Parts: sequence; structure tokens; C-alpha cells
Amino acid sequence: MSDDFNMSMRKFLKQVGVTSQQKIEEAMRDAGVDETAGKRYEAKMVLTVDGLELEHTVTGTIAGRE
Repeated sequence: MSDDFNMSMRKFLKQVGVTSQQKIEEAMRDAGVDETAGKRYEAKMVLTVDGLELEHTVTGTIAGRE
């Protein structure tokens, strides 16, 4: 893979990570959720790439401090 390709992929993935965290934090604030309350949330991220027929799903748990 070329350096340009790797750089563009890393830039995209960084944007996904940063904006996803911001959206989760915003949703928690809007819902009045205290992240220190110890509640757990099931999360799912679906990645699709047009032209590659790729669909990749990642699931996990987001947990507040216990």
C-alpha cells in the first residue's frame, strides 16, 4: 500500500475516533447521564466502504467508572 493511501486511511480513522467520542459524550450530556455512575451502554459501530462491498461491525461496552 502506498504512503498516501496509508496516510488517508489513518486520517479517516482518527476522524472517526474523535468525532465518535464527541458524539457519545454529547449524547450522555443531553441525556443527563453522569459518566461516573457506573452504568454500562452497549455500542455498535458499522463501517461500510462503497466500491469495496465492505461492511464491518464492531460491538462493545462503554462503561462509567465504578
